Amino acid sequence: MENLKKMAGVKAAEYVTDGMVVGLGTGSTAYYFVEEIGRRIKEEGLKITAVTTSSVTSSQAEGLGIPLKSIDEVDWVDVTVDGADEVDPDFNGIKGGGGALLMEKVVATPTKTYIWVVDESKLVKKLGTFKLPVEVVQYGAEQVFRRFEHLGYKPAFRQKDGQRFVTDMKNFIIDLDLGVIENPVAFGRELDHMVGVVEHGLFNQMVDKVIVASPNGVQVLEAKK
Repeated sequence: MENLKKMAGVKAAEYVTDGMVVGLGTGSTAYYFVEEIGRRIKEEGLKITAVTTSSVTSSQAEGLGIPLKSIDEVDWVDVTVDGADEVDPDFNGIKGGGGALLMEKVVATPTKTYIWVVDESKLVKKLGTFKLPVEVVQYGAEQVFRRFEHLGYKPAFRQKDGQRFVTDMKNFIIDLDLGVIENPVAFGRELDHMVGVVEHGLFNQMVDKVIVASPNGVQVLEAKK
């Protein structure tokens, strides 16, 4: 599995050229993309500026000598490469398994070419088997949780080391065990309008390319927009 993730990450780095502003994703597959960018800077003299989607990725990038800027210091991002937890045939996806969904979506929004790197197990007919992360402000989080319970969304606060997980933006994450999301676009809109919800892990029709690694090789799927 790790080899498949590395194949996808290295392939994605081919879309990066000199002078670009590059969004560095978060997660086990995006990790290999960041490593490859670091290698190209060191060995090939690649010249780029990067923005990151989490403190974890920032630490990795700094260790590799990748020049970083804040997302607020750039007008746009030329290409962002990130992982995904599920991808459906309409190029909707669930992200946020690593807890960085808010920063990931902030970086994805001004990105010209948005790429996901996945192994073939992440391709699904319908989203929802992977629990949907919803980032909520700490104040009133129990109110949001009870609302989700009332709606039958089977919520659970994400835990880490026996305590509630806190994101880089100091919020909580509530994971929803939905089983199947019949209409991701409509459900995303519903969550967008909930008071207390900062962001959710539905990335609907945002991605441009999905790089899929399997034992048979690497395939690039192009989203129709």
